[in-house]
Amino acid sequence: MRILVVEDDNALREAVVSLLTEENYLVDEAATGDEGLYLAEQGIHDLLILDIMLPEINGLEIIRRVREAGHTAPILLLTARDSVADRVYGLETGADDYLVKPFAIPELLARIKALLRRRGNLGKDGTISYGGVTVDAKVRDGFIEGRPLGLTTKEYELLEFLVLNKEQILTREQIFDRVWGFASETTISVVDLYIHYLRKKLAPFNRDGLIQTVRGAGFMLKEK
Repeated sequence: MRILVVEDDNALREAVVSLLTEENYLVDEAATGDEGLYLAEQGIHDLLILDIMLPEINGLEIIRRVREAGHTAPILLLTARDSVADRVYGLETGADDYLVKPFAIPELLARIKALLRRRGNLGKDGTISYGGVTVDAKVRDGFIEGRPLGLTTKEYELLEFLVLNKEQILTREQIFDRVWGFASETTISVVDLYIHYLRKKLAPFNRDGLIQTVRGAGFMLKEK
């Protein structure tokens, strides 16, 4: 799963990024509101962690614009502003949870997992499933009827993104940015190639039809 952390305190941001990376999350980070908004608007993250007080655009404005754009990823606010009014305003703006600094590491991790479960993207055992396909982040592989698919790193990340966004159209640009990253030197045609690879891995289980091509738009994981 991919998480965006927007925090202008360098030490705190680096600590959170390091912690999440150790927990096997893919993490993007930003130190300013402008950069954070740009990354959030790409629609490739499963969770956003935002500070309120940021240079340029504040966290509440990021939430407002992201929600207006139709992005539904859970948002966790990290902030030193702990009044009831601040909490209520943050939640009414579109945040899903609120954690006051300083916070305990176990509580941060617990809230992240709770938000992902609430969205229906994470089972109690840490797996996600759809259409008979289960994705396990601990071993970074997919399973059907308990049998491993033997996915490569990029195949796994592609399948995970599709399962997390089941029954939603993902553009080639979203998939490319999510799986290969903004700075990748490869071309967007790699998306179609890896969709082909993934379908071949699913074919022996008669699950290749789960990955549907949406003409002129992208791809979608959906049962027929």
